[in-house]
Amino acid sequence: MKSSRAGVTLIEVLIAVSLLSVLSVGILMALRVGMNALDKADRKLMDNRRAVGAMRILEQQLAGFIPVIAVGGPADAAGFRVPFFEGRARSMRFVSTYSLGEAERGLPQILEFQVIPGEQGQGVRLVVNEHVYTGPRSAGVFCLGPGPDPELGIDAQRFLPIAVGPRSFVLADHLAFCRFSYFGPLPGVPIESWHPAWVSPRWPLGIRIEMAPIEADAGRLKPVTVTAPVHVDRYPIFDYVDF
Repeated sequence: MKSSRAGVTLIEVLIAVSLLSVLSVGILMALRVGMNALDKADRKLMDNRRAVGAMRILEQQLAGFIPVIAVGGPADAAGFRVPFFEGRARSMRFVSTYSLGEAERGLPQILEFQVIPGEQGQGVRLVVNEHVYTGPRSAGVFCLGPGPDPELGIDAQRFLPIAVGPRSFVLADHLAFCRFSYFGPLPGVPIESWHPAWVSPRWPLGIRIEMAPIEADAGRLKPVTVTAPVHVDRYPIFDYVDF
């Protein structure tokens, strides 16, 4: 005869609770691993998008190069006229049709590229400033005129130092190095080749930006070298109508 008071023992309840606890911990661990993997994949995706976006911006900025004649000196005087272009190994300045805010639909911009130390002194980063170009005088504000250059040790066109501030846009970060070079003939060097600084009174024939990341990661896109030709078919010694 079966008992009318059927049930479970205390040991069976403890075993059931223990199994449920183990299952809950396993589910939580699986969710945690999945969320961590999703977060890492999302970070890598965003890093890759930033790298691709930075490369595209650099290419469009270089492609929009404008050969501008800058007029410097006092506003009430004739001043000096020079081709507006500054080319150094860690800094560069020229006018482009591309704007970070309005892409190719905005006004021409005076672009200032500068390589600065990274956060906590680790590596370097590439930043850019934008100033609206309104005419030869707006470019001449950045020119100091020809004279002895203490960095190069020769007479060259001098420019104001590039000021990096809160409005500077970071194009690339966590770089082992970033350097600029310029292609074309220089005074005394008629053979066309790449140079770490540009001191010719004409514009270069090409611009190269070389970059490499601090840490190599197969899962992330690496900053690549950007090389762009400078399509200039005008001579600085001739007079042209500047817009």
